[in-house]
Amino acid sequence: MANHPLLQLLRHTHRHQAQIWRASLCSVLNKVFDLAPPLLIGMAVDVVVERQNSLLARWGIGDVTQQLILLSILSFVIWSLESLFEYLYDRLWRNLAQTVQHELRLEAYAHLQNLEMAYFEERSSGTLMAILNDDINQLERFLDRGANEILQVTTTVLVIGAVFFALAPGVAWFSMIPMPFIFWGSVAFQKRLAPRYADVREKAGLINERLTNNLGGILTIKSFTSEGYELDRLGLDSEAYRQSNQRAIALSAAYVPLIRFVILFGFTATLLFGGIAASRGALDVGAYSVMVFLTQRLLWPLTRLGETLDQYQRAMASTQRVINLLETPIAIHPGQRPLLPTQVRGELEFISVNFGYANRPGILKNINLKIPAGQTIGVVGATGSGKSTLVKLLLRLYEIHGGQILLDGIEIHEYNLRDLRASIGLVSQDVFLFHGTVAENIAYGAFDATPAEITQAAKIAEAHEFIQQLPQGYDTVVGERGQKLSGGQRQRLAIARAILKDPPILVLDEATSAVDNETEAAIQRSLAHITQNRTTIAVAHRLSTIRQAHCIYVMEQGEIAEFGTHEELLEKNGIYAHLWQVQTGAMGEIKKSLR
Repeated sequence: MANHPLLQLLRHTHRHQAQIWRASLCSVLNKVFDLAPPLLIGMAVDVVVERQNSLLARWGIGDVTQQLILLSILSFVIWSLESLFEYLYDRLWRNLAQTVQHELRLEAYAHLQNLEMAYFEERSSGTLMAILNDDINQLERFLDRGANEILQVTTTVLVIGAVFFALAPGVAWFSMIPMPFIFWGSVAFQKRLAPRYADVREKAGLINERLTNNLGGILTIKSFTSEGYELDRLGLDSEAYRQSNQRAIALSAAYVPLIRFVILFGFTATLLFGGIAASRGALDVGAYSVMVFLTQRLLWPLTRLGETLDQYQRAMASTQRVINLLETPIAIHPGQRPLLPTQVRGELEFISVNFGYANRPGILKNINLKIPAGQTIGVVGATGSGKSTLVKLLLRLYEIHGGQILLDGIEIHEYNLRDLRASIGLVSQDVFLFHGTVAENIAYGAFDATPAEITQAAKIAEAHEFIQQLPQGYDTVVGERGQKLSGGQRQRLAIARAILKDPPILVLDEATSAVDNETEAAIQRSLAHITQNRTTIAVAHRLSTIRQAHCIYVMEQGEIAEFGTHEELLEKNGIYAHLWQVQTGAMGEIKKSLR
């Protein structure tokens, strides 16, 4: 029971306990005053029928006109208070729903950002989008209406039950008999609905996953003319979602009709046996009128439990998914040692480092390499040899399984994680640009940069010229993921971003592998400028990119096969020499033979 989604939600919203109590009190008071009019009607009937023998007359108000005036004043006051508390509870619950939705989404997203990269690799972005958006919105809809409905139904049962037993205990049982069956039915429906709505949320996540993938890969879909194929696949996912909802609806829709039959028994029993008692004089006519009205007010609103229960189960299924995300443990813990970029010398050392991704054999095996401060090293090797993994471990996107990584003689896990990453500038092959202007993308991570600093960084990256040719220059919107720019243009903006960050350590991960020769030459000129007096790790496919490096490490199957300068490696006539021949002379011969 301690792990019930509702209890977990309450623990996550404890800071709003006072507002929850205020909203709950207003809901209860609104329902109390809402139930008062039938009592006033019964008292009015009592006045008209009994006159000087009415209940009010026994309380000392003998004149019939005065009795009716008093009832009119009470009616005005009660209706006014009912309207006031309806306004208050509606405002409190709805504001609470919006606040919880806002805070929970930010809390979930903040937690998500702190999770290791392996978490994202094992889950689709569509599923995570469904949790952050659809599931949290579903919870907001329940808090907006459902919580108030539950409180008001409970208040109705307690207040009317007390009034009935006070007026006519013998007849009251007939109205109360359906209650256990109604609540038992509600619990039974709840248990059967829970797994069905969990399946609905799962299917909704799959649709989000499909749509996110397809929108991101729209160029591939169009180029392979697979629009029909993708539409069919989306149709299958959507049909699965529809059928899952239909299974839930088939059960939830049966709730109200079944409950109505139970309610009908209580209402007709009260109408019949209460009428008999009133006709025999055993029950006052006014009291009988009150019971008939209140029986309807008691039992018919219970049919809304079906809708409320439906909202509740949908919300609990969504809450469970959100809570599961929030309670996912963070595997990479930040260190406590502060690190200012100005204090970083940039000496890096990998000592017997071992690492492997989940459910895969070891990627890195006993890696040992040292990078003196301010020097540039190159890392080359075949695809899958572990080159980019070195970069990810340095940034602590993953935790090593063995060995040590030192920065200025201190293990990197001792440093504050944000400080560590702030000291490293990454330019990767897969450049990600955000939907925004050119200037905003260059200044990403250095948000307080001035226009002059942004322009200077662009000039060093040799991006200023093409930026000026864009329709709005630095204010040109690049589109989602920078789709309005070429690959080379995006790469130059990424370099400008790194220049503006001005980190003591620069990591180039295949920074020129996807650009043409002219763009590569421009990027090379930029890199030659920004790597001076800065520790640089250049992971490269094109060997021309790193031939001037102080030391080049050649990786093969997760191990360092050889290392040295460009000239030294050529003299060894090993793996590097073979790669160099393929990319220069031998490749030229191959091209000639193909002509």
